[in-house]
Amino acid sequence: MKKIFLTLTILLIATCAIAQNKRPRDYGIEIGIFKTGNYNAITDVPGVKVGHTTLIIGDSIRTGVTAILPHSENIFQLKVPAAIYVGNGFGKLAGYTQVKELGNIETPIILTNTLSVPTASDALISYTLSFPENKNVRSVNPIVGETNDGFLNDIRGRHITEEDVLNAIKNAKDGIVEEGNVGAGTGTVCFGYKGGIGTSSRVLPPSLGGYTIGVLVQTNFGGVLEINGIPIAKELNSYPYRENIVNEGDGSCMIVVITDAPLCPRNLERLAKRAFLGLAKTGGMASNGSGDYIIALSVAKENLILNSDESPFYQTKVLRNDEMTPLFLATIEATEEAIINSLFASETMIGINNREVKSLPIDEVMEIMKKYNKIK
Repeated sequence: MKKIFLTLTILLIATCAIAQNKRPRDYGIEIGIFKTGNYNAITDVPGVKVGHTTLIIGDSIRTGVTAILPHSENIFQLKVPAAIYVGNGFGKLAGYTQVKELGNIETPIILTNTLSVPTASDALISYTLSFPENKNVRSVNPIVGETNDGFLNDIRGRHITEEDVLNAIKNAKDGIVEEGNVGAGTGTVCFGYKGGIGTSSRVLPPSLGGYTIGVLVQTNFGGVLEINGIPIAKELNSYPYRENIVNEGDGSCMIVVITDAPLCPRNLERLAKRAFLGLAKTGGMASNGSGDYIIALSVAKENLILNSDESPFYQTKVLRNDEMTPLFLATIEATEEAIINSLFASETMIGINNREVKSLPIDEVMEIMKKYNKIK
């Protein structure tokens, strides 16, 4: 009971602080050419919900869970077209091969830390089997992604429980998405600064289909930071392979891309590949020890897949290849901005063994942006 009370108390404090943090656009930094959705978040895609469970306990537990729900129905019975692209495979993404084979997902997407993937998988199985209409289900393909938060978190303690995962699913909501030191981003490090959860969206104009692209990232990777093309890391003299720089480039990034455009799994994989370009535009380099995965979904209602149907045929309406380019660009823009949003939202954190990871020095960054005339 004491653990639960302490966790909730610290979470409330952290949530209030995060809510006050400005995003890059509040400072005049506008990435890309397409407009954002109302929330500039993955939840701008109709029906998508996000939930977090954040564990900040004592001086060593700094971890959590983030759940992404593509829709509010029984996902096993109403599966979602999907694809996964592996940018660099040093990771433990559960569920990849079945998605590759069948082109759909049948559970919510869970993000957490590396050693909690089995626990999260068990929780997704429990969640799926709990639906009465799934009473005859004997196979579940849980989708669980991870990054390693062991620099700040007592990762060997494996503190995430099934209840933590189920609570993240239960608490998932639409609207504003909490960013920074929350959920699966609680203990992460990005470009040597405090990383975390970030999200962004783009809405295509009606002439290009009017579709929405939403991206959510769990940033825990290295590289040479750039913001909107400006060499921030070089200006700050803070980049890999320099003395006393935290995280010499290794790490991971989980990226979830969701759209309401009617896409087949083949074109979803093509879309996922473009998210990797968004990561590169921030200075990420997919180092040897980096697990960089992109999960792409289409929630277009006409293409959701009924688990049981009397017809032997699957009737869909999918976008032509020739119509994909604007979606590619929107994905690149939203991924780039989601990563930068995660840095702006995250705050300095002290974790296990009194290790400290400082937040991105926003004031210094803004001076650099002014120097390059990159602020409106």
